[in-house]
Amino acid sequence: MKEERYLTFALGKGRLANKTLELFEKIGITCEEMKDKDSRKLIFVNEELKLKFFLAKGPDVPTYVEYGAADIGVVGKDTIMEEARRVYEVLDLGFGKCRMCVCGPESARELLKHHERIRVATKYPGIAKDYFYNKKHQTVDIIKLNGSVELGPIVELADVIVDIVETGSTLRENGLDVLEEICPLSARMIVNQVSMQMQAERIKKLINAIKEELS
Repeated sequence: MKEERYLTFALGKGRLANKTLELFEKIGITCEEMKDKDSRKLIFVNEELKLKFFLAKGPDVPTYVEYGAADIGVVGKDTIMEEARRVYEVLDLGFGKCRMCVCGPESARELLKHHERIRVATKYPGIAKDYFYNKKHQTVDIIKLNGSVELGPIVELADVIVDIVETGSTLRENGLDVLEEICPLSARMIVNQVSMQMQAERIKKLINAIKEELS
């Protein structure tokens, strides 16, 4: 009998990985090695279940999955949209909920209504471009920022921003509002396209177990 190969998971670092591991424990998937906070290891193994896990920066997770370095990934919907990798999105895990929104001062609402050419500051140029060009059919200049995008309208670098909104308190504190909602976001499970065929039974079993736990 041929030996079963390892299934490899890439998990977005931080809260997302912690919530994912909590969920996995509920369906009997554990990885004791990962609980050691002082470990310098990069890959954690559960020999009994033939599973491997590694932590990666969010934007790298879809890349690992597309190229088959990981069979399965868990990452935010915003990252999946921005990276636009060839992967299957198979499950909404329901945690890490927030929204991708167009935000700005109240005065910018009119600019959005009249489809004027405006400047948009964002960490998510791919999502912003898709929204303005393909959904709103509005020509915009997109400025990529890596830090606090809320600064954009305040220092008049941009008219509006495209960013993730959880509670909206940072926006309010800086005199900004949600002007339009692009889409809801949450943690999603993605699968490599080849793994989905070659390891179909194991992966479907895993998806079904998680679905049952979430229902």
